Amino acid sequence: MIAEYALGLPMIGWPLAFFLATYFFGGYFTIRTAISSTLRGKFEVDFLMLVAALGAALIGQWGEGAVLLFLFSLGHALEEYALSRASKSIEALAELAPRTALVRRGDNEPGEVPVEEIIVGDIVVVRPNSRIPSDGFVVSGLSAVDQAAVTGESIPVEKEPVADPGRARLTVDTLPAANRAFAGTVNGSGVLEIEVTATAADSTLSKVVDLVRTADQAASPTQQFIDRFQRWYVPVVILGVAVTLLVSMYVFGQPFADAFYLAMTVLVAASPCALAIATPAAVLAGVARAARAGVLVKGGAPLETLGRVKAMAFDKTGTLTWGAPRVTSVIPADDATEADLLATLVAVESLSDHPLASAIVRDLGDRVPTSQRLEATDLHAVVGRGVRASIGDQSIEVGNLRMFDEQQITLPANLQQAYAQALDSGQTLMIVRRGDRFLGLVGVMDASRAESAHVLRALRETNVGQFIMISGDNQRVADAVGRDVGVDTAIGDLLPEDKVEQITRLSERYRPIAMVGDGVNDAPAMARANVGISMGAAGSTVALETCDIALMSDDLGRVPFAVRLSRATSQIIRQNLIASLAIVVILIAATFLGLNIGAVVLVHEGSTLIVVANALRLLNFDKGKEHAGIEHEDKPVHLSEG
Repeated sequence: MIAEYALGLPMIGWPLAFFLATYFFGGYFTIRTAISSTLRGKFEVDFLMLVAALGAALIGQWGEGAVLLFLFSLGHALEEYALSRASKSIEALAELAPRTALVRRGDNEPGEVPVEEIIVGDIVVVRPNSRIPSDGFVVSGLSAVDQAAVTGESIPVEKEPVADPGRARLTVDTLPAANRAFAGTVNGSGVLEIEVTATAADSTLSKVVDLVRTADQAASPTQQFIDRFQRWYVPVVILGVAVTLLVSMYVFGQPFADAFYLAMTVLVAASPCALAIATPAAVLAGVARAARAGVLVKGGAPLETLGRVKAMAFDKTGTLTWGAPRVTSVIPADDATEADLLATLVAVESLSDHPLASAIVRDLGDRVPTSQRLEATDLHAVVGRGVRASIGDQSIEVGNLRMFDEQQITLPANLQQAYAQALDSGQTLMIVRRGDRFLGLVGVMDASRAESAHVLRALRETNVGQFIMISGDNQRVADAVGRDVGVDTAIGDLLPEDKVEQITRLSERYRPIAMVGDGVNDAPAMARANVGISMGAAGSTVALETCDIALMSDDLGRVPFAVRLSRATSQIIRQNLIASLAIVVILIAATFLGLNIGAVVLVHEGSTLIVVANALRLLNFDKGKEHAGIEHEDKPVHLSEG
């Protein structure tokens, strides 16, 4: 019967040739896609379009079939063009690294070589206002480098040579920001010489590009649901089309050609074109937007999940704090002056290589005038207590309370009170005694970042309900930092395996949960959380590989932005899904009222473009507002060393 309708038409000569050409050019890529998906056992939109176009041809409606394939192909082309805006944001990252570099090898003059030929240990010369070709550390020159493309930092970072190049080769992952350089970043007005630590393929930029390119392959929960939905939806549509054909012919008595045409129109109307692209478009745009802000999101799953977290756990050291001691209090005794206390303490601690001694000399050294500086001698440590030294003929003791209790020496009343208060605040205290007189005490602690409390307040505004700090420090220190930054619970005295156990317990109570850490020591705990967020991942292979979301710079203030972007992405996905399903329902109803195939395809492809355009709004999400009032505190160079 079908052959009768098709072969009975006077469709010969040039009209038939043009229609066949339209079918070929309009359906070529559709056929390829349909065959590929069908061989994998998946019946998708392209398959439905081909069935409809062939059905139109078989009943002699060549024009309708040609319009269907033309509009479907045009819609796909426009869709790809629109999506390329998001893709270009990612591909632009790959174009940041220069093609060639000036390389000095041995005593030879610098020569230009392709970046692919640069090897670890080469010295690259970077001229003013040019891009850095490889990861490495600065061995010569001073300049400011714009690192926005890699770390998202808006302010150029001052660069200077490392103090010990030999040691730098061993500790490259922990070098200060002032010494490290990344491929693709832009040099300022000075000339820099950089020793290469990674080839072009292994640079931070290359890893970021690769991870972002493959991010959309990690399907989000919504996309996984849509994929499962389409597996049964397409067969149901085909069954519905068959029912429409039979009911039209045998219940309503329509001629076969009219019934078949209606069935094909229903087939096109029920095709989930916009539904199929709704989630991938939003995820692609969201991942691209995050990458431009220095936040690397590994796919749709963490991008969607982050917006649903009910609680966040934070590591203390290096995350909520800078991970290095700072002098936080100086309290002279009643019968001593601050000048005497500082001059004596700095003189003694300048002889020690203890981390606390370095912090004291660094923070208090400038407060001692040159004319008042003293010279200490004969330094020796008293294990677990402190140190002893001499200044002139006087004995100096600097240590904890145990040092003096064992000698049955009692602190003055004002120092006893100050000691108790400072100890409750989590400080490590050093009492200074010169001869037979107490000069005072100095408190040192790993103080919180200035932005930590602001970040937690911003996160509360995004409806994250609980904040937990987990730390290996003693409980008193954890409590002090926790109070300062505003967490709900501070848990101290934890070994790495204890942190994993705590995250497991928290996940059972608050699901989903995110864990924010440095990406190395906290890797097991972050892996146990639903979303692991790594700080300062630029240049750290371990951090990039062990987390779900990486903050490329050491910038805690971007966590609220990542949460807001996640929620905006989920909202866009919901909008797209509702619009897509609504269009399908409306079109199916309209086909029974006489809407033809051409109009149905036009509306379908138009809705697809609207869905994509809606997703692309994410590319400009919170542009220039990544910190939303949180003033970023740059990591002090002296706290980054070693």
